Amino acid sequence: MPEAQIIHWIVFHVLLACLLGVEFLLLRKQTPARSYIATAMWLVGALAFTAYVYLTLDNQLGTQFIAGYALEESLSIDNLFVFLLLFKSLGIERDKQRRVLFWGILGAVVMRAAFIVAGVALLRRFEWITYIFAILLLVAAVRLVLPQKHGAEQKPAWQKWLESKTSFSSSQEGFFVEENSKRAPTVLLLALIAIAFTDFVFALDSIPAVLSITRHTFVAYTSNILAVMGLRSLYFVLSHALGKLKLLHYGLAAVLAFAAIKMLIQHWYEVSAIASLAIIFGMLLLTVLVSLIAQNHEHDTA
Repeated sequence: MPEAQIIHWIVFHVLLACLLGVEFLLLRKQTPARSYIATAMWLVGALAFTAYVYLTLDNQLGTQFIAGYALEESLSIDNLFVFLLLFKSLGIERDKQRRVLFWGILGAVVMRAAFIVAGVALLRRFEWITYIFAILLLVAAVRLVLPQKHGAEQKPAWQKWLESKTSFSSSQEGFFVEENSKRAPTVLLLALIAIAFTDFVFALDSIPAVLSITRHTFVAYTSNILAVMGLRSLYFVLSHALGKLKLLHYGLAAVLAFAAIKMLIQHWYEVSAIASLAIIFGMLLLTVLVSLIAQNHEHDTA
């Protein structure tokens, strides 16, 4: 398959900058309608770039891009659920969440870019690492279906350790504030650190997953980054609906398991990007429908 020339990298990052600029203007005034528009804008941008890759690089790469994008976008929904719990536990005001998400997601882009480049290089040099990635995905899938206790009162060990070492101001006016003539970190900085740590953990699952779709560095990078950058607007769209999708983690676990199996059997049978896309959408659609039906049943029996 053709490698991406420098012009393709430039086009992608120009598109990314334009989408970010429009999103910034849209979300300066935070309303549900603007969040929906921003989310739709990222989706249209992804579809437009799919067409660009299809026409300028290779039609197979175009299919791999949209499949990788759909996979990363679906796995990112679990990220959003964790962000929602995180902001709730730290008491972050809704109008302050946008700022934390912006810098947290921007940091995630840099980290994931490094992960993808390293992952592709390792797979090209050491084919057996495919099985390591597959095992990581299977472990992640099992972890998702195991019973978990979520609550605002529960703090992860790293947060307890950090709070024992540093005193965080309850102010939400910035990441640092002046208190008692000293510069003190705020709860917003704690939230930013938590988001960065959370995305690092999720990247250990999502990067191997996208590499099950494509080994092309440009396609893996662009599909992953474009999906991640749309998370901020998607968060505000889905924040009110995530509580209704109580069975979503089962669908995400199935997606991760599918990616793992795809990697394990690739030497004997290759699942096409189109088939992967259909399977991913099918799993998530089924999970969403079952979740909504279960939610309605609870209301009817209440």
